[in-house]
Amino acid sequence: MSSDQKFVDFIVDQIENAGKISFRKMFGEYALYCNGKVIALICDNRLFMKVTEGGRAFIGEPVLAPAYQGAKPSFLIEDKIEDRAWLSNLIRITYKELPEPKPRKKGAGFVQC
Repeated sequence: MSSDQKFVDFIVDQIENAGKISFRKMFGEYALYCNGKVIALICDNRLFMKVTEGGRAFIGEPVLAPAYQGAKPSFLIEDKIEDRAWLSNLIRITYKELPEPKPRKKGAGFVQC
């Protein structure tokens, strides 16, 4: 089951004050960005945050689960999804610990036919 736009819009609305939030649809699911960094995935209408030590400390006892089969475990956020302030704080904490994205090489990953 792929995620629906209403759920993505809800999450983006919840975290709109955490930074410049954007998203990108990928294979029926979504990657969430904060100030250009991928911070989370939305898969099957569930929010999976990237794992960071600061995020672990903030959450307390996080639930770890893969966003899709074969993925590394992420923090599955369920019970606090409607707490706008808590979720925005988690986004800020996660963002601070993630490395800057590597610059993309022009044409990298694309094959011309």
